[in-house]
Amino acid sequence: MRTAIMAVAAAIALAAPASAHQTHAHSHTHGHQAVAQEVVQTPTVVVSCFRGPWDKVIWDHPQAPFTDSLVAYGYSFERANAIAQRVCRDATLVGRPEALRATTMQILRTAPRN
Repeated sequence: MRTAIMAVAAAIALAAPASAHQTHAHSHTHGHQAVAQEVVQTPTVVVSCFRGPWDKVIWDHPQAPFTDSLVAYGYSFERANAIAQRVCRDATLVGRPEALRATTMQILRTAPRN
């Protein structure tokens, strides 16, 4: 939520100076739309863990879409892998997809992107 608000504020801030330089109405409209879409659109983080057939954490590890989406979100590969490993190796999250989601969101709120 906070990210979306900041993105909208950034879109407004970026669009305002652009409008002062645009004189043609057609390109002006597309310029605002392009900036707003570019700034507001944030990647989706895909929580994807390999669990195996066990309820215990044995072979559990993050799958590529999880790590790749964290990199697209702004984390270095090393940091994205560490976050994904932490989430996928948490024994309290086995069989609890909503808890996986909530834990990942909490980490994303507190772990600065690099």
